[in-house]
Amino acid sequence: MRVPLVLLGISLIAISLGGLVPELDLVAIFGVVTALGAIIMLVAALLRSLLSRGRRGLDISRGDTRPVVVLDGSNVMHWKKGAPDLQPVRDVIADLAQRGYRAGVVFDANAGYKLEGRYRHHQVLARQVGLPQDRVMVVNKGEVADEMILRVAQDFGARVVSNDRFRDWSAQFPQVAEPGFLISGRYRKGALQLDL
Repeated sequence: MRVPLVLLGISLIAISLGGLVPELDLVAIFGVVTALGAIIMLVAALLRSLLSRGRRGLDISRGDTRPVVVLDGSNVMHWKKGAPDLQPVRDVIADLAQRGYRAGVVFDANAGYKLEGRYRHHQVLARQVGLPQDRVMVVNKGEVADEMILRVAQDFGARVVSNDRFRDWSAQFPQVAEPGFLISGRYRKGALQLDL
């Protein structure tokens, strides 16, 4: 980010010189073009910085000793009536907290589109499900959420809430076949049931 700032500073000096000395009008034009390039570089650097914060992963630990459970957010959000809805995610988080667990949620990149017709990053979805930002992740477009869910679970020694059986991942993550690793759930007569 330092290079675009230096370029912007030099550009502003060139623009000032061109404005003060008529013979340096080409320097002013060069300064304007360079300033525009520096601004574009600054905006790109800021966007990269914001996006990398979204990719940093989950930080579920934060000194909390309760056991961790990772929710397959894109799976759980279809539990109630099949249509995408964040209420089942909130219900599962609340149920797990009541039972002494701490939850993290991983969503597919298209979760926001399914919910609201547009992309939603982790900050927005975290606010909507009532968790801190560092406990919600939206995988990048083109990334497979299943792999990230299982990797996060492996990193934290966690269990996974999903009705997906993750069969395609059993070679890489053999824990998916262990009894109790996957926690399935459903709604019966409007009430959440988790197979804990």
